Amino acid sequence: MLDLTVQLAPAHPKGLLLANPVMTAAGTFGYGTEYSQVVDLQKLGAVVSKGTTLKPREGNLQPRLIETASGILNSVGLQNIGIDAVIEEKAPVWAQWQVPVIVNIAGETIEEYAQIAAKLEGIAGISGIEVNISCPNIASGGVEFGINPRAAAEVTAAVKSASSLPIMVKLSPNVTDIGEIALAVCKAGADAITLINTMRGMAIDINSRRPSLGNRIGGLSGPAIKPIALYMVYRTAEVVDIPIIGCGGITCAEDALEFLMAGASAIQVGTANLTSPQAALRVLDGIKQFMKKENIQDIKAMVGKARS
Repeated sequence: MLDLTVQLAPAHPKGLLLANPVMTAAGTFGYGTEYSQVVDLQKLGAVVSKGTTLKPREGNLQPRLIETASGILNSVGLQNIGIDAVIEEKAPVWAQWQVPVIVNIAGETIEEYAQIAAKLEGIAGISGIEVNISCPNIASGGVEFGINPRAAAEVTAAVKSASSLPIMVKLSPNVTDIGEIALAVCKAGADAITLINTMRGMAIDINSRRPSLGNRIGGLSGPAIKPIALYMVYRTAEVVDIPIIGCGGITCAEDALEFLMAGASAIQVGTANLTSPQAALRVLDGIKQFMKKENIQDIKAMVGKARS
């Protein structure tokens, strides 16, 4: 019998036990409800909701999504229904599911992050919070929280103080030393770290002589960023002792296994969901097949194997 279970918050009083290490990434799987008719959600390790803010957001100007070589550029701009609507409309549905749902949150100030986290306290159907710190801090001139260790730690500490749920912090790759940021959020109380968010990028329409995206710049995701994400997981595993969730360009079981062997305890499938709703389940099936072939009984035996 294969043991695929993963504990994402071993130091947390409540813990966050997943039946397997395959999660969906924020922003590419909606609220999970959109996929419920075409994907057996209960087979997943966890579902991460799209980014949620204090108030509803309309998002950025169109176009918001364009294809690139081995990936996509997006500038959706955190379009979402707001935390109150998530609690009223989505959480009651999630409460009927077996699969844990983790709410990804985003804010423009530290206070906003704390307010959103506080609103989620005691809401049935929500198993954890993933904090997106790749957002501009309007109180500091628009600089991303995630590129400054102190700001990243302050957000983490504020959310931890406002919530009794397990807290994951999703880090930006647009930094000089990912280990420095990871260590800062770890010391501030993060229960786990998600690596990585999108890389900043852009494209230009040579006919119009204008940027292709309505917001000019966007976030690059998909297979093109996998080597970068893999390195950042490997690097972060050197400096923190909390679980790492690998994310970035995972399209198949082989990709997922690389992240596990680099030091991730779980993985998230993101952009691949946009091309195939079944992508995450195919990744899970492939992991099982590999374990059977290699006579590996416990998924945890592979975590960090490339580091030894």
